[in-house]
Amino acid sequence: MSIDNYAQILEDHNVKPTANRIVVMQQLARMQRPLSLAELEAEIGSIDKSNILRALNIFKDNHLVHVIEGGEGFILYELCHSHRHFDDDEDAHIHFYCENCHQTICLSEKHIPKIELPDGYSVHSANFMLKGICPKCKRVRNPTF
Repeated sequence: MSIDNYAQILEDHNVKPTANRIVVMQQLARMQRPLSLAELEAEIGSIDKSNILRALNIFKDNHLVHVIEGGEGFILYELCHSHRHFDDDEDAHIHFYCENCHQTICLSEKHIPKIELPDGYSVHSANFMLKGICPKCKRVRNPTF
């Protein structure tokens, strides 16, 4: 995707397309998995942590990223491909945390189930994390001959 495409997506979400924001968005798109702030900082290298976090917070406020509580209690960020509000987010999906390789994997085809709440409750976010062993690690642990 070109810089112009990223700039247009930012503008479509009422976010000014600064160079730093475009770089953060490009990195999230390139990795295609949820990333921690430390991972983003290491991957980008040219932008300090506070500016990356500032961009992520703006993205979160404008529904451009999903904020996920990671498998070991840390926060992860991934691009949101929905252009709707959380109540109607077609991109809300389940994540899997591998306890062996410590990777968080998007299960994009597995959507978070709708849950009917009692009257008076209002949901602003949801986090659906499964934990276990991923297929790659399972093959390494139990190779078949």
